Amino acid sequence: MKSKLCSQLGIEFPLFAFSHCRDVVVEVSKAGGLGVFGAVDVRSPEALEAELKWIDDHIDGKPYGVDFIVPAKFSGQGTGETVAQAAARIPDEHKSFARKLLQDHGIDTADLTDERFERGSKITRNIREQGAQSLLDVAFNHPIALVANALGPAPPVMIDRAKAAGVLVAALVGSPEHAIRQAKAGVDIIVAAGTEAGGHCGEVGTIVLVPEVLDALHNLGISLPVLAAGGIVTGRQMAGCMAMGAAGAWTGSVWLTTSEAETSPAVKEKMLAATSAGTIRSRSRTGKFCRQLRSDWTDAWEQEGAPRPLPMPLQSMVSDTAMSKVLKLANGGHEGARKLASYFVGQGVGLMNTTQSTRSVVIDFMNDYLLAVERLQGTIES
Repeated sequence: MKSKLCSQLGIEFPLFAFSHCRDVVVEVSKAGGLGVFGAVDVRSPEALEAELKWIDDHIDGKPYGVDFIVPAKFSGQGTGETVAQAAARIPDEHKSFARKLLQDHGIDTADLTDERFERGSKITRNIREQGAQSLLDVAFNHPIALVANALGPAPPVMIDRAKAAGVLVAALVGSPEHAIRQAKAGVDIIVAAGTEAGGHCGEVGTIVLVPEVLDALHNLGISLPVLAAGGIVTGRQMAGCMAMGAAGAWTGSVWLTTSEAETSPAVKEKMLAATSAGTIRSRSRTGKFCRQLRSDWTDAWEQEGAPRPLPMPLQSMVSDTAMSKVLKLANGGHEGARKLASYFVGQGVGLMNTTQSTRSVVIDFMNDYLLAVERLQGTIES
């Protein structure tokens, strides 16, 4: 494809694939796109090292990226508190609510002790200054082509280290104001993520946000590639966004139902059956608004009388502890757990109706994109 961004990154097609699954990352990059490994869920720097080493050994020299979550603000930021100290601030009300919700679905919660909640979640460790720094240290010891921050302004240390290493920096935004802030901070790529996106997202739809961001940057004389994100699971959607001026598409949800994906089997089954109305933008999982598969878990936190979700990362410590148990039981066929089971996914889930290999999804994107371009060309008289 004729694209400055493709030339910069050494890729054939500007399809960026965020995934926590190393197999998906490898297959997308080998098929001509750019796989981006989500690092926030790794257990430790040693675990990230093992994952990136595996990618290096299997990706045939193709480029790939790494995505982090280093939020601008979170509870306990800058205090130096430990995960255990953070857990001590979780009100009993929230732990009791989670336990009762599981009990109401026939799940034994005897093992959901305060001590288990105090172990925290992986995101609780990895968004903290020391945790994020240690993961960055690992990433920059590998031949990555791109580093991304998925929530808030990319921190100066990330930008400085990337510039020194010749690595492009991408940042996700949900408004024109956020895009301008990121551009002034020195990022190389803006990802305009609409409210249709899975995970953390804003309130503005992709079809509105992309031109808003492009116009805001243009009006300030800032020339940066903008990737469209949010609900994009087909090549024709990608072509539509590029017709508006986007330089490519940043995708995440569409890879969750591939044959290689790490998605819980019970959740994958629910995704394949879901419609676009089957997601909800809620704070019940991380403490910040994020889109996820609607379930009895998300519904319960939205009901009148439910505890107000805690700020990040405290809500993650509650939800991740409970959900890890739920998903294990759901995969074993426990009906109550299946009703509670959920995961981050965007509204594009309504178009994700079959399980395919990652490579076939990339090929479908390419073919669908070409057909869309031909349709557009057919609207112009020769």
